[in-house]
Amino acid sequence: MQVTETLSESLKRGFTIVIKETQLAEKRNARLAEMGHQMNIPGFRPGKIPLAVVKQRYGETVQNEVLNDAVGDAVKTTLEERGLRAAAQPQITLKEGYKEGDDLEFSFEVELIPEFEVPDFKGINLTRLKAKPDDEALNKALESIAQRQRDYKDIEEKRPAAKGDVLVVDFVGKVDGVAFDGGTADDVNVEIGGSGFIPGFAEQIEGMTPGEEKQITVTFPEDYQAPNLAGKEATFDIKAKGLKEAVTPEIDDEFAKKVGLESLDNLKDLVGKQISSEYDQMSHMRLKRDILDVLAEKVSFEIPAGLLDAEFKQIWQRIEADRKEGRLDEEDKAKDEETLKADYRKIAERRVRLGLLLVEIGRLNSIAVTDEELTQAMRSEAMRYPGKEKEVIEFFQKNPQAIDSLRGPIYENKVIDYILELATIEDKEVTAEELAEMPASKV
Repeated sequence: MQVTETLSESLKRGFTIVIKETQLAEKRNARLAEMGHQMNIPGFRPGKIPLAVVKQRYGETVQNEVLNDAVGDAVKTTLEERGLRAAAQPQITLKEGYKEGDDLEFSFEVELIPEFEVPDFKGINLTRLKAKPDDEALNKALESIAQRQRDYKDIEEKRPAAKGDVLVVDFVGKVDGVAFDGGTADDVNVEIGGSGFIPGFAEQIEGMTPGEEKQITVTFPEDYQAPNLAGKEATFDIKAKGLKEAVTPEIDDEFAKKVGLESLDNLKDLVGKQISSEYDQMSHMRLKRDILDVLAEKVSFEIPAGLLDAEFKQIWQRIEADRKEGRLDEEDKAKDEETLKADYRKIAERRVRLGLLLVEIGRLNSIAVTDEELTQAMRSEAMRYPGKEKEVIEFFQKNPQAIDSLRGPIYENKVIDYILELATIEDKEVTAEELAEMPASKV
């Protein structure tokens, strides 16, 4: 194999490679011979099929396989021998006019992962904010559980529905006068003044009396879960059938038993641990943000232009979508497009640089994502789709790119945890409100 370097510019490298036909022919014939031993063709004894017959049938397929393998192996060897690490897939170009029997000549260009020094983590000092559940947080959580356990008692008095009442209704929803899928239901409990229905729905049936019928008009939100209804105006033919009042249970030992625990003390203990777990997650998230900010200040190195362009493109697509839907924050709305692009390109640069740094830290310290961790992540993701867990697992198993989307966050968190073990961390007690005041994101 003959290798000639053709480009050495910053993080870009280019090479031209020539592979002798004798090497290709050797690999081609070996593969054809292997296939001949495995094939069964009428008129020939197993394992005795002439090479010319095998080549006539599968020569082109084998030739393509050999070329692909030869190119891939040559690129890998060229980079490894020079101690170069590719930041992305090399761009490969075959010399025009190649045909079987010629030496194989091709060129490739590649962007490299830069060389840089990893900072000393023992010199990093961080403050970890810690909060403990207070009585107010505990009572609020218990009240929320009690609200979800409410019973509904019929109101015998025939009167208009008022705020806090539950009106039992049948309804038929229509768009442009045509009933739509999922828009018809019977015996639905609608809390007057509550949430959970389309904006404007519960408000317009306030004051209806059981036995009364009414048509209302509402507009589905722009981000409504059914795309065919998002942003559209619809009418609902409403029939009020009954009136109920929600009865919230007393928070006592009997209530605790109703939700599967032995006593109120057991329930309080469980809820307290859940709140503490949520606070710990918030604390860790803030600490992660802090360590990334520190690392961003400590490292500065050139990054591959291709990775930067790809990251910026992904960010800008989201920004354009937010702008189209009117979701840009006020600060971004005030900027012209050139300024906005410059700001988000800086964010893309920071993300790529930190990503390369974390990968390098993981590589140097043999940090890897295990199969068990990936399996647990798949199961956790599947649990978000009740009744479709099997389909979600199968999707991940059949799509390696989807699995990589799980691997990345796990790997990043393992590297961050490794850094935090070496850093000096001081705990500071704060209120839950102070812990929740997450600073504006820099990434």
